[in-house]
Amino acid sequence: MKKLFFGLLLVVLVAAPFALKPYGIYLLTLWVVMTIAAIGLNLTLGYAGQISLAQGSFVGIGAYAAALLTTSGWPLWAAFLLAIALSLAIGWVLGYPALRVQHHYLAFVTLSFATLVFLVLRNEEWLTKGVYGISGIPRPTLLGWSTKAPIDFYFFCLGVLALVGGATWWLVRSPWGRAFTALRENTVRADSLGVDTRRYTLMAFAMGSTLGGVAGVLYAPLVQFIEPTAFNLNLSLNLLLMVMVGGSGYFLGPFLGAAVSVLLPEWMRFGSEGLYLIFYAIAVMVLMAFCPSGLLGLAERARRIVR
Repeated sequence: MKKLFFGLLLVVLVAAPFALKPYGIYLLTLWVVMTIAAIGLNLTLGYAGQISLAQGSFVGIGAYAAALLTTSGWPLWAAFLLAIALSLAIGWVLGYPALRVQHHYLAFVTLSFATLVFLVLRNEEWLTKGVYGISGIPRPTLLGWSTKAPIDFYFFCLGVLALVGGATWWLVRSPWGRAFTALRENTVRADSLGVDTRRYTLMAFAMGSTLGGVAGVLYAPLVQFIEPTAFNLNLSLNLLLMVMVGGSGYFLGPFLGAAVSVLLPEWMRFGSEGLYLIFYAIAVMVLMAFCPSGLLGLAERARRIVR
């Protein structure tokens, strides 16, 4: 059943852009990019149980790494390496507060970090050009294949999502993934069973942050202009919403949550006479009130009732 579902999903993702106009392809590509960032947050929050309000900051770090390097003539793969290195190192350091504080205290720590990154992006004009932003960000050319056209860049991003999804699928079913789950369920019990909770907590932050940086590297050439406001707290909260609505701790949760957050509002905008955001907000509130485990949790509950 799962193989059939993944097969149908792949067919839809490959065929969909051929039936869409450029704006529709842009939205679909944005869904791919946000899904990658949400997968990273799902590793940190959904599997390891460590809350973070700084995922949007790592998207910003990756985006600025891509913008600064590619506008200076460097290839995009160099931006990937820089963004991965920066996000991995900073995410590892950010994990240290999680060794001492938990829950809402940890949320405030990551919130402070997000504020710090935003201030650096806005005020350090010598590096980031501040509020003026960076424009003219080129899309990559790979082995003679130019991704300048929207549909070509979409397939490039979809290939990156396939690599990230495959690696995450393997990770959550590996001993590392089981250690993350044990860390989420009960830290004391995991420690008593021999799980190095300190190391896996740091790994959870580092891996999740790294995927945020990867998403940022793709986001910059997608929009081709970036400025600090795009990576403020709203982005982190939106990514948190994607994980929670889709289903925290479910592999497909970020895919579904990103679709709800990115694609659903645009679909509701037509025919709602400007009230689509109200309907969207009410739907999210009702879902979180009656099913905190998200849409996939709701589907699993319905399946159990049917059985």
